[in-house]
Amino acid sequence: MEFDALLLSRMQFAFVIAFHILFPAFTIGLAAFLAVCEGLWLKTGREVFKQLYLHWIKIFALAFAMGVVTGVVMSYQFGTNWSVFSDRTGSVLGPLLGYEVLTAFFLEASFLGVMLFGWNKVGRKLHFAATVIVAIGTSISAFWILSANSWMQTPQGFDIDPMTGNFFATSWMEVIFNASFPSRYVHMMLAAFITTAAVVLAAGAWQTVRGHKSEPTRWQMRMAAGTLAVLMPLQIWAGHWSGEVAHEHQPAKVAAMEGWCETLDVQGTVLLAWPADNECGRAEITIPGTSPYLFNTDEPLRALSSFAEEDQPPLWPVFWGFRIMVGSGLAMLGFGVWGLFLWWRGRLDQPGLFHWLAIPGGSLGFIAVITGWIVAEVGRQPWTVYNALRTVDSVSPVEAGQVALTLLIFITVYAIIFTAGIIYMARIATRGFDDRPPDIDHGERRAPGSPLGAVDDPAQTPDDTVATV
Repeated sequence: MEFDALLLSRMQFAFVIAFHILFPAFTIGLAAFLAVCEGLWLKTGREVFKQLYLHWIKIFALAFAMGVVTGVVMSYQFGTNWSVFSDRTGSVLGPLLGYEVLTAFFLEASFLGVMLFGWNKVGRKLHFAATVIVAIGTSISAFWILSANSWMQTPQGFDIDPMTGNFFATSWMEVIFNASFPSRYVHMMLAAFITTAAVVLAAGAWQTVRGHKSEPTRWQMRMAAGTLAVLMPLQIWAGHWSGEVAHEHQPAKVAAMEGWCETLDVQGTVLLAWPADNECGRAEITIPGTSPYLFNTDEPLRALSSFAEEDQPPLWPVFWGFRIMVGSGLAMLGFGVWGLFLWWRGRLDQPGLFHWLAIPGGSLGFIAVITGWIVAEVGRQPWTVYNALRTVDSVSPVEAGQVALTLLIFITVYAIIFTAGIIYMARIATRGFDDRPPDIDHGERRAPGSPLGAVDDPAQTPDDTVATV
């Protein structure tokens, strides 16, 4: 393996985007969770949902900020490491990324201030509206980013200038709503909700085993387990949908994902495989004859070797990335069903094996997201725009030493700053709900000369007050 500018640039972008995707995947789901909590508080008046909101909004603020910073760093690399790609595809991808800023980022930034600092300054309905708008903004942001990335996977609605080689759009509707976008958007949004649910469940499990039992702890575990149990079957369906689209438009990627050794009309499901000295180059454990249940096609299912060598994606990262993603998802489904069973039996707040396993299980959503992106992006190789622009023709004319130096700087800075931020968020998430200071009820007016927490409304009770952010 030659560590030239191309490989180092790919490694640098992979590192930055893998770190960045952790935060949007978490904040998209957490914004929806906060909207649900505040909505339930307004609907039911139960203090527990207000406590959950004010607890998790602190973590949301930190995760949102770190996601913005890592996203800015990532965007700079389009100019520093992938200037040829930016120049060739800028007239197509540039507007999509610009729409993300105009329709999502400005929306989030505007109402995030109300969401974070307006608890005691605006009415309840207005604050709830701000929370919902921020949640919608995160979904819109994902819409444009996934549209741009999906166009790179299944490009359509474009042409190439024969004089300059630059791409330009001929149909924006086809560019935005390209063939793989609907399935990949649904798959990613469900992944964000599931990732957040796994983290919330892990935080509740930690609080339980540490003896910090409280009503908010019980409710966050109930909500998280229910989310995992309901959404994971939908995620399995969405993943299958995305795989069918990939089989139609990116058959080499699917061949690598499945690990097919030879082209056959009926293929099996390769559970495990490892390098071996034989004609296929690997040994495997396979369930035979499963492809008719997975792929609706009458054409032979092509093995990776049936594609030209220069058009083949790397086998092992795609093959194992897919299995780790699926395994993580099935484990989270198990946690969801197990959690609902314990809730039904009235033992969800009693420390046990479930809680000890759920604590490290909080990382499963992030593992699934990262390995899923490895499958998507490595499986697209050797193309940046599938079948239209090769990765080797997209890299900037930079020296390998320059890229290696900046990669080391990124790794060092990220390891120090963002690891500290993640640890701090974990400490907030797991410390329980017993250490909150007093607070006035949001949207109400404090009586002159009254102590903190007293309001003009004589019907207001002490139970209606809770900590502010």
